[in-house]
Amino acid sequence: MALPHGPAGVGAARRRLREELGECQTPDTVVDDAVLVLSELLSNACRHGRPIDGDGDGVRDSGIRAAWRLDADGLLTLEVTDGGGPTRPKPSSPSLTARGGRGLGIVGALSLDWGVRDRPGEVTVWAVLPVRGRHVRRDAVGTRMAVPAALGDLGGLFDELG
Repeated sequence: MALPHGPAGVGAARRRLREELGECQTPDTVVDDAVLVLSELLSNACRHGRPIDGDGDGVRDSGIRAAWRLDADGLLTLEVTDGGGPTRPKPSSPSLTARGGRGLGIVGALSLDWGVRDRPGEVTVWAVLPVRGRHVRRDAVGTRMAVPAALGDLGGLFDELG
């Protein structure tokens, strides 16, 4: 998805991701996490990255790109590509009163993995989120539920649900 380099495209990308994940019957909590991660990646690209250079023919693309894919294994990969910036994306340690600097920490907390891929004239920051099956995070509710002893050992019975 091509987006303008600036805040105008963030809302459109969020809405499209939410809609497409909803069509795949992705759980609401996963959709919320994915939308938040995409927002953080897009905001960082707009704040710290340059617009993507064009196709090499002198054409200037004044934007950034967002992409996502949901694989058969239950993993959602989000990617945001910009034209690079003066520094490499890395988490920071902001003070309690700082107004920013928490974005990649949030991405790291909600993702199974994330990283940075460089190509000439482009930097892509990606994150992988669990969607279903064995990858999905177990919510606190699941850890509070006790199985009555009379039902025996049900461990692992629900591991593949999602």
